[in-house]
Amino acid sequence: MRELIDSEGVSRGLRRVAGQIVERQRGAEGLVLIGVRRGGEPLAREIARWVRELEGHDVPVGSVDITLYRDDAATALPNPRIGPSQVPCSLEGKRVVLVDDVVFTGRTIRAAIDALMDYGRPERIELAALIDRGGRELPIQPDYVVLRAEVGPHDRIDVLEGPGGVVAVVCPAGSPTTPPPP
Repeated sequence: MRELIDSEGVSRGLRRVAGQIVERQRGAEGLVLIGVRRGGEPLAREIARWVRELEGHDVPVGSVDITLYRDDAATALPNPRIGPSQVPCSLEGKRVVLVDDVVFTGRTIRAAIDALMDYGRPERIELAALIDRGGRELPIQPDYVVLRAEVGPHDRIDVLEGPGGVVAVVCPAGSPTTPPPP
């Protein structure tokens, strides 16, 4: 196991992403941050905190559960654990930034976009990710990214939230368990 990014790097990177979002959106009006449940939720809250600091404006933050929208739900999830989506408002005409921890094949993001459409038709959906590890199976790319990492195709990247903050580690293929949070 090796650390990709420590908690200070995560915080600095998310502050930078918040600034890029505000700049591209020309402010925070009409902006909604939606974290992909579970890994994207704490990151979306952190980006919202930085947006508030930069703009003096709170932005709605929510989360979306993609379990039922996965293209492999019937085969890969014999006993799915479905969690609640918590979308704070109608997304009709809003500018949505979907936030996830790691972008890999693109399938999670495709499912998240499908799920978001149940809450209205946004004006625009953009994607922010803590880590882009490449390896796409679908033509989906993050608009905002903290770190691009090259890891083996069978290695796992775990993003861990602990008392010291959020960190990301690479676990080599065949690692038995997720390491404890920092």
